[in-house]
Amino acid sequence: MTKYLTSDGLEKLKKELENLERVERKKIAEKMKLAVSFGDLSENAAYDEARESQSFLENRISELKGVIYSAKIVENNQARDVQVGSIVLLSKGNEKEKFEIVGPEEADVFGGKISYQSPLGKVLLGKTKGSRVNIKTPEGKIEYKIFEIK
Repeated sequence: MTKYLTSDGLEKLKKELENLERVERKKIAEKMKLAVSFGDLSENAAYDEARESQSFLENRISELKGVIYSAKIVENNQARDVQVGSIVLLSKGNEKEKFEIVGPEEADVFGGKISYQSPLGKVLLGKTKGSRVNIKTPEGKIEYKIFEIK
């Protein structure tokens, strides 16, 4: 399945992968070595913890490799409609908000990055400057107007 990422997002994931493979694997190997030195592995909590950490680490490495392999790079575009990679400036009454539309792996609402799969991201895709979109929230319906797409 294709994963949409910005080039910055891809680089961030590559750095995380490199850190996990080069640094964190070594740390866990050292923990396991120490735990084995305690003796009987059947009742060795330190060993069990190290094995669990290793399993979590290897799963994350596998997940990152899959995302990186299937990544499709999207960049900020000069398109007329909202796409993955667009920066969208919205108005809600007198309030203005700015969001970058990204893949779910990069989403960070507090950093102004929303997934194209999020409720707001879904309604924004394909819309043009001047469009109005409505979204239902727990507080009620909110109407946004797109006043700029970068």
